[in-house]
Amino acid sequence: MFLRSAASVLFTLTALPVAAACVGESYLDRMTPDQHAELSAAVAHMPYAEGLTWTATKEDASITVVGTMHIYDPRLEELRAELVDTVASADLVMLEATPEEEAALQNLITTDPSRLFIVDGPTLPELVDEETWQLISAAASERGIPSFMAAKMQPWYLSLTLAVPSCAMSDMMAGARGLDHMIIQEAEAAGVPMQAVEPYTTLFDLFEDDSFDEQIDMLRVNMLVPDLQEQMFVAMLDRYFAEDIGRLWEMSRIALSDVPDLDPAEATAMFDEMEESLLNTRNRNWIPVIAEASETHDDIVVAVGAGHLIGESGVLQLLENEGWAITRID
Repeated sequence: MFLRSAASVLFTLTALPVAAACVGESYLDRMTPDQHAELSAAVAHMPYAEGLTWTATKEDASITVVGTMHIYDPRLEELRAELVDTVASADLVMLEATPEEEAALQNLITTDPSRLFIVDGPTLPELVDEETWQLISAAASERGIPSFMAAKMQPWYLSLTLAVPSCAMSDMMAGARGLDHMIIQEAEAAGVPMQAVEPYTTLFDLFEDDSFDEQIDMLRVNMLVPDLQEQMFVAMLDRYFAEDIGRLWEMSRIALSDVPDLDPAEATAMFDEMEESLLNTRNRNWIPVIAEASETHDDIVVAVGAGHLIGESGVLQLLENEGWAITRID
């Protein structure tokens, strides 16, 4: 649903677009006083709600933890410059996906197109009502996606694609990448080895866990909130560069109340489910992988989506729970 699309912009933050061209009203500017009060209360006691770069130390091991954004923005160049020496001097860089995982994923898509496309049975125009299909087709066309291609996309994949505002799609198609890929480039230039913190199919498996009907419902809801999506995109970028990640995340939760015809109780349940699967479970799975790497590497850079850093179940708190001393890098 919309919340999964919003979350993908923040974390999976799967290779989304240049967003500098997306300007206009921020969702923060349209929030009511009550919503702002709710937002402030939600982050007031959240562990590690602010900050993008941290050090974690334990005995002789040191980890630099970086909260990345998987979309490109020119302001990332400053962060990249600040990290050049840190990456070059590391003996291991850990990411959600290294070039090796990305190549394996691309090969999987090539050999098994059903992971992204409907290869048998009815296509989307036959699965949704005519009005919804016209909205989908128009939204796809605005993003340079022919309707015949959109018709054959798996609903979860099309939902994530249409979550990218049309103002940003051209830069995405041009191959612009975010901070994690900048770090990959610096690691490659310095000859620093890289390792993924999870299997390359993790996110595919996560979204594919929803039933086909649930995916169709997600697609329908996304068609109800195009203006809200763009406002969220602007607000997310603003909060990321303010290093205000906890507020960014909780803003996504509050935004559900502005989605028409979405029951508040259902929205809360869906958001909590998504948070657990997209963030918390993955974070817990990563900690043993990072800990094992620290046994054979003294200086590690861990660069993962910024949303993974925050909260009681965030990477930083989980490392602290394991005895690591956490210090913010200003």
